[in-house]
Amino acid sequence: MDETCAHILDPIPDEQYLEARDATGGKPAGVRFLAFNTIIDIEAYGEAAACRAAFEEARALCRLYERLFSRTLPHSDIARINSAHGQPVAIDPLTYDLLERALSYCAESEGAFDITVGPAVRLWNFHEGTVPDDGALAEAVRHVDWHALRLWKTPAVTAAESDADAATEAVPGFETVPEPKACFAQLADPDAAVDAGGIAKGWIADALVAAMEAHGLSGTIVNLGGNVAVSGTKPTGDPWRVGIRDPRDPSQLIGAVPLVAGSAVTSGVYERCFTAPDGTFYHHILDPRTGRPVETDVAGVTVICEKSIDAEGFSTTLLALGLKRGLALARRHPEILQAFFIAPDGTITNAR
Repeated sequence: MDETCAHILDPIPDEQYLEARDATGGKPAGVRFLAFNTIIDIEAYGEAAACRAAFEEARALCRLYERLFSRTLPHSDIARINSAHGQPVAIDPLTYDLLERALSYCAESEGAFDITVGPAVRLWNFHEGTVPDDGALAEAVRHVDWHALRLWKTPAVTAAESDADAATEAVPGFETVPEPKACFAQLADPDAAVDAGGIAKGWIADALVAAMEAHGLSGTIVNLGGNVAVSGTKPTGDPWRVGIRDPRDPSQLIGAVPLVAGSAVTSGVYERCFTAPDGTFYHHILDPRTGRPVETDVAGVTVICEKSIDAEGFSTTLLALGLKRGLALARRHPEILQAFFIAPDGTITNAR
């Protein structure tokens, strides 16, 4: 991260909220807190001390990731890229990795996913139910094009090479270790804006599962509000079960998917939405080409992959493409183990 911002910790909404419980009665230990404008639930089986240490690390990692990836925290890497008016910005290697992966999903999405949709996203307020002006949206989408985001790293140099006055002879018995590469991002269009909201939770879920596994836990489930990743099993040997919501009543389930390892991510038009006074229904999954909610014949899609970032990267795209094109894309990608398309009437179609 840029040295001028590395020491600045933007306050995160409800950062102090925390609920934790030890395992009891056969139920796993668990922790709940808020991050990324989402309720985070993590459960685990293992030694009590190991669970508590793992939960503490997971919460600390979420704070780190939010302060890097948030669009709204002013000193995050994403916010600094967006406010740089087209100038290069030094970013954390973690942010570089996230953005590099995001660009690959943009390329695979047939135009349905674009990480630079930020100019359109910031015009909508789904909490207050406000619809942007047509002219403002038309202007915003002129600046939506993921090709405008450029990422690069400086070549690695040795400590001796980085010091112009360093001795030219190597010290016997000591290996010259390269310094880490510096990472940079730049938006070719000064009015473009990155929004990592459609990909970040998948990246984060994978990182949290890896961190939890390092504590030697026998089973873990991470739920980032519709993005679920698991590792291991329950003490009974049973897999975790991830529910599929009914679009007609999101408080109810119409099915469940067993998971032993991997991730299930659901995108649905019912997640953030409102109905305007004229009766028009608006949802948060925007078409990058129009800036308006995408027109689709699918109400929800649940994607199963080994990696959560794959499930996250494809779930929104499949929903936006609709049933026919979505099925075709899912069947072209072996990393998509299963994809369940849920119609508005609750009918489920499995891509496999």
